[in-house]
Amino acid sequence: MSDGIGLVETKRVVVFEGEDPLTLESGAVVKEVEVAYETYGELNEERSNAVFICHALSGDAHAAGHHKGDDPQRPGWWDNLIGPGRPLDTDRFFVICANVLGGCKGTTGPASIDPDTGKPYGLRFPLIQVRDLVTVHRALLRELGISRLLAAIGGSLGGMQALQWSIDHPGEIDGALMVAASARLSAQNIAFSAVAREAIMHDPDFAGGDYYGTGKRPGRGLGLARMIGHITYLSEESMREKFGRRIQDAELPRYGFDVDFQVESYLHYQGQSFVERFDANTYLYLGRVMDYFDPFSDPVKVQRQLARGDTGFLVLSFDSDWRFSTDHARDLAAELRHAGASVTFREISSPHGHDSFLFPTPDYHQTVAGYMDRLASAAGVDD
Repeated sequence: MSDGIGLVETKRVVVFEGEDPLTLESGAVVKEVEVAYETYGELNEERSNAVFICHALSGDAHAAGHHKGDDPQRPGWWDNLIGPGRPLDTDRFFVICANVLGGCKGTTGPASIDPDTGKPYGLRFPLIQVRDLVTVHRALLRELGISRLLAAIGGSLGGMQALQWSIDHPGEIDGALMVAASARLSAQNIAFSAVAREAIMHDPDFAGGDYYGTGKRPGRGLGLARMIGHITYLSEESMREKFGRRIQDAELPRYGFDVDFQVESYLHYQGQSFVERFDANTYLYLGRVMDYFDPFSDPVKVQRQLARGDTGFLVLSFDSDWRFSTDHARDLAAELRHAGASVTFREISSPHGHDSFLFPTPDYHQTVAGYMDRLASAAGVDD
């Protein structure tokens, strides 16, 4: 494997403004939408080698490489998958990753300025759906002069975006790759989301979502929400291997209510580091996006939509993922097959739980690389 793609930069473009605002699925209007995105590799003359990365809830546009001034040893969040010789081979593919609508890393969201008031939206930002995220992705592609994708790929919430995109616009994607994703959150998943939301909104510094410019932020609530979420991203096996019942910085328990076990220290660190890089309102909005996602609510319509195109699907799950278990993936694949789609399904063995989609597990990477090879061959990308 190569050393990766090296130095990259995040770009920004306004995709909706003025007489062309963004109208959401709800009917609400966002007058101006700016998108932060990164690209890796080169677009070929036929414009047939574009691959779109859809990120998960806490992700952003910085999927690979490193920024100027950053530690090269801490690259983008999916760097092990993107680059020369990697499954998303930038010697062959033009890879695009954009921060989602509602995000907090350069794309318009709750922290952005509402042009009507001159103040941050806060909770006045309208609720959004996965379809709205896709609408903004497609607007970015128009700016880049790309009308069809070789592939759309994403893990977790990213997989939901790739799925919705392929259903609504089946003529635009050759292959959709959904990794550790779900087509419908279970009651348990919604319950975790509800507890995280309560933690944030009951933080004394939340201020009804209008904490911008106050010098305060709901760090305790967001940190707690992240701790709750992070537990669900790990498997029992990975937690046992990493921490067991080991004591932090001591040989014997201290018998108190402060941090004593290594796993407690780890969760506190995860919560605090997340607060430093993420916005609480964005966490609320994107969590709710996932709660309401239900693309197969009208199976007849889905069947009719998919019949209009020829998109193929790769659905991957991990055997230790209990957040979006293999049952979620099997149900998703079954719904697609019932609608007449061509579907490849695989369960990958990995100890890392839901976070497995972020790790360079050989079987996982080989599966993605093989599927991309087939897409590239069918599209004549390497001719």
